Amino acid sequence: MFLGPTTLSNFTRAIDCEWLITNGLGGYASSTALNIHTRKYHGLLVAALNPPVKRHLLLSKIDEEVWVDDRMYPFYSQEFSNSVHPDGYKRLTGFALNPFPTFHYASAGVYLTKRLFMPYLENAVVVSYEVLNTLKQPIALCLKPLVNYRHFFEVTDKHECPFSFLQKPKPNGVILDIRPQTQTLALSSTDGHYTPGEGTWVEKACFRVDKSRGESYLDDNYLPGAFFIDLAPQEKKHFSLIATCGETDGATTSRPSNITEDTVRRIYLAAVHRRTTLIRDFYQRNAEAKEEEWLNWLILAADSFLVTRRSTGTQSVIAGYHWFEDWGRDALISLPGLTLITGRYGDAEEILRTFKQYLNNGLIPNRFPDQEGDTPVYDSVDTTLWFFNAILQYLKYTGNLAFVRKELWETLQKIIEEHINGTLFGIRLDDDGLLAHGPRLTWMDVSINGRPCTPREGKAVEIQALWYNALRLMETLATEFEGVDDAQRYKALAETAAESFNNKFWRYDRNCLFDVIQRDRHDFSLRPNQIIPVFLDFSMLDHSRRCQVVEAVWNELWGTYGLRSLSKSDPKYIGRYAGSFNDRDAAYHNGTVWTWLLGPFITAFLKVKHYDEDWRQFAFNQFMRPLFLEETYTAGLGTLSEIYDGDSPHNPKGCIAQAWSVAEPLRALLEDVLLKRPQYEKQVLPSSQ
Repeated sequence: MFLGPTTLSNFTRAIDCEWLITNGLGGYASSTALNIHTRKYHGLLVAALNPPVKRHLLLSKIDEEVWVDDRMYPFYSQEFSNSVHPDGYKRLTGFALNPFPTFHYASAGVYLTKRLFMPYLENAVVVSYEVLNTLKQPIALCLKPLVNYRHFFEVTDKHECPFSFLQKPKPNGVILDIRPQTQTLALSSTDGHYTPGEGTWVEKACFRVDKSRGESYLDDNYLPGAFFIDLAPQEKKHFSLIATCGETDGATTSRPSNITEDTVRRIYLAAVHRRTTLIRDFYQRNAEAKEEEWLNWLILAADSFLVTRRSTGTQSVIAGYHWFEDWGRDALISLPGLTLITGRYGDAEEILRTFKQYLNNGLIPNRFPDQEGDTPVYDSVDTTLWFFNAILQYLKYTGNLAFVRKELWETLQKIIEEHINGTLFGIRLDDDGLLAHGPRLTWMDVSINGRPCTPREGKAVEIQALWYNALRLMETLATEFEGVDDAQRYKALAETAAESFNNKFWRYDRNCLFDVIQRDRHDFSLRPNQIIPVFLDFSMLDHSRRCQVVEAVWNELWGTYGLRSLSKSDPKYIGRYAGSFNDRDAAYHNGTVWTWLLGPFITAFLKVKHYDEDWRQFAFNQFMRPLFLEETYTAGLGTLSEIYDGDSPHNPKGCIAQAWSVAEPLRALLEDVLLKRPQYEKQVLPSSQ
């Protein structure tokens, strides 16, 4: 992927192109194609201090200056409230992801290439340089690291700064002890020397995106000193700067005294090898897929969300970059697309273990807050039910009943009993066999000033579908593990739910499903949640009703890059996700397009079309091609955004990289469009499904 002078000279366009690289711990490096930060979340080393959470900015950026005689040429830029200064971005001749972020600068006979990459499972970043001096006189290069120590939700004001840096100069670098914390930031170079500075601050960097979102947007960064590298006339040099984060006096991947270009090359080759292996293994497993650049990027994007959770020692899933933590709902919905279609069955098992370990009152955690770390939040009715579906999908791919029986079966039984008897947040089985729950417990969970925007209290449509799906899975597993009596009990519960669902949720006036029912009240909002009963393997609807639901969703909710969260004909519809925090929250589930829903929609659409070849080609061309071929190259480069405006032209919004936005379309592409069905699907699912 390459952006040349035409794109880069269009400031407005280029500043919206963002890149992201990750380290498997929840940490990352990210900025824009112009190398100008536009969010508080941007930085060269955002480290997860308690992986995958407690993310802190340690190295914001490195500013490069080229000195020819007494004249300085800046190869960097920073945006302030009223200007962009200096004008280094104008010296940028190219930006590439090949496969890592690479910047090409040229000015005054000096050519500088800057590449960034991260060692896997290390809180570290490497900035590699190639500098060519074509002049007949020597030049000096000055590298100025801007450092910080703040949670990435916050900004730093030097006048209220709760930390300080103690410098410990070393050969070719420095170790910064962060006081009163127990963290260190080690900076080292393979060439030149480090000179401590006077401890100045670069003040009031302005983050335009945060400002537009009504968030804190002015940040101060500390300049501890600088690295100096000399180049002789007509000399070319390769050198690198590495930043590592660790506990006090500890270091991490490398020490300033021993970093060499050979070390950097080994780190780089390992990073490249890991990426090429991910792509190679995908195509070896999925011969039906033709290699495409956009597909390669999505394969790599899928990997970026898989992280190690320190508290369990197992894998988890970051819901989205930059600001989301590992969310249970997102992880379990994303599990098939991130791990199963890619053959990473061990990772799938670890993710299931991660969330199982935190089971509480029959509920799987909804999320682990970034600043609280290991104390999960359980405010969700659907996360636990998606846990069942993730296990079902795992079985379809692996056939590994032994794993489920040994590690998960007892947990699944406990969950069902807790739901039948009643658990937290008003979640309980009602007399009609449907699952009742309190407000703000589904994925449409936003509130403004404590008031839910989409309360959905009562019995939400997708919750009943997931409950039925879970009961049918329990029937299947009980047949294998326990015997006929237990299986019949789960079957009876499922049949009662299905009968009530069909009697109470069908809208005869629109030939679709109500979104929520509550006692004698029905929510007539036409929302995409009704696609879930058609999408799931075990469905309560007959073929005729499935077809009508798909038709209604297609006609009313299709929004180019996914499904709208509310029909445009609804008075509550908001077509733009913009404005203040409250304005955005109001639109979040009331018209905004959600890309993850493309996966369930494609599955449901092709299911009712009996996977006819012409319809599969139609589905790719009409529903998938715009997303894959366009959006992979905009906003978050090489990945897919969280949401899009409901109104045309459907601008990307929210997180620049969202796990389920990548996972679900990718799964649907493989399973439904290319018909690469799971190996053990027929053994696990009854033929009637």
